[in-house]
Amino acid sequence: MSNALDHKETEFALKVRRALDENINSLPAASLDKLAAARRTAIARKKPEKVAVAAPVFAPALAGAGLAGPGSLGQASSDHAGKRGRFSRLALAWPLLALVIGLAGIAYFEDQQRTAELADIDAAMLSDTLPLDAYLDHGFNAYLTRNH
Repeated sequence: MSNALDHKETEFALKVRRALDENINSLPAASLDKLAAARRTAIARKKPEKVAVAAPVFAPALAGAGLAGPGSLGQASSDHAGKRGRFSRLALAWPLLALVIGLAGIAYFEDQQRTAELADIDAAMLSDTLPLDAYLDHGFNAYLTRNH
């Protein structure tokens, strides 16, 4: 409801302003003085405008690294910003390093399991009393895969 009322007030103000702009040359000096006084009074009573609050913006950690030169903020703050920039780079590298180490550990563990399985199969074959020709038979290989 108030939005429609504000819209109507804005339309009325625009119409009055347009009419005054078109007829400014034909108005008497006393009316111009009264309009100027009314304008000053309206500006004095005007409510302060709402200040837009800036929402936080995502900025990557490396976006501002190294931009401050020695002359802009002073040598001490520039040195501090340089150290902070290096720390930020290291802070970004830790998760990547942990991921690489984790993937390498998983690959190593799976390789060890596969090696252990192959060693068990080799040990079973060597300890068995079957001749080697039995292992070369395709039907026997199918029998072995069903039993294991």
